[in-house]
Amino acid sequence: MSLPPSEIPLGAMRFNSDSQKLEYWNGSAWFQIKTFSPNLDGGSRGLFMGGSPNSAGKTIEFITIPTQGNGTDFGDMADQAKYCSSCASNTRGIVAGGESPSDSTHEEIEFVTISSTGDATDFGDLLAGRTYLSAAGNQTRGIFAGGDAPTYDNVIQFITIASTGNAVDFGDLTQINTNQGGTASATRGIFAGGANWPSMKDEIDFITIATTGNAQDFGNLTVAQALNNGATSSTRAVYSTGSGAPTYNFMSLITMPTLGDAIEFGDSTGSTGWKTGTSDTIRGVFGGGQTPAYTNVMEYIKIATQGNAVDFGDLITEDHYSGGACSNGHGGLG
Repeated sequence: MSLPPSEIPLGAMRFNSDSQKLEYWNGSAWFQIKTFSPNLDGGSRGLFMGGSPNSAGKTIEFITIPTQGNGTDFGDMADQAKYCSSCASNTRGIVAGGESPSDSTHEEIEFVTISSTGDATDFGDLLAGRTYLSAAGNQTRGIFAGGDAPTYDNVIQFITIASTGNAVDFGDLTQINTNQGGTASATRGIFAGGANWPSMKDEIDFITIATTGNAQDFGNLTVAQALNNGATSSTRAVYSTGSGAPTYNFMSLITMPTLGDAIEFGDSTGSTGWKTGTSDTIRGVFGGGQTPAYTNVMEYIKIATQGNAVDFGDLITEDHYSGGACSNGHGGLG
């Protein structure tokens, strides 16, 4: 028997057996989850932003996700930033936080228009300077969680991507955390793994993006590891190898509309930590990292089918690691 509307939780999801479509509850009605896949230079565009300890830490480069190949110069961020994080709508890419080579932490939020190329523009500020933070978002909101500077915390904050302005308090993670893998469906933001250095974490948290409030428990990763990547369809999130000791070469999968533990997806091309990742709803692309030598290699997966990663191409930045990555076609755009 169906629940009366007053008892259906906001953001709840169901499979409609009549229409054969996945739907979510917006508080007053059921809406179909649609897949957004813009036709831009042959498909959705992915951005890799910052993430280097040298002058290349300002670099923004882009790829066309359906087509294998090397990164192309997009523009520059205002400042060098490693350990920053990114999210995006279908028009804007957002990058926030991180630290400069002097280890000074950044509170700045910057944005670019994904369909063009050019330097990033000031958006506003985080609640405070944060490094090792995590990001997720949908078409409307960008969410930033956890981080360090000068101490680790569990704060979640959000922005409205279509406007500019400072971040606002959203709620708290279930625990103090950094370096989580941030992903999103149209309704849920999910933060997986993380670290309270040197301790690794395997817990997965989730929030309902349209509301504010504290995160809830989703399940657990297969192993404890610090992550700063994720690739999504509208229902699946895949995390590539994380950071810490040891570094594993397998990838993990969760089904975002449900709750539960991750399962193994397949193997990465190598045991590389600190890589970043983005996606359209079909492919996930992971790039850069440290093994402990830096790498600029990118690899890709097909999100719908479990299996091993395949070579995609190379980033321009030789030592891109733990930067921001986003796209205008990821699974959180609905």
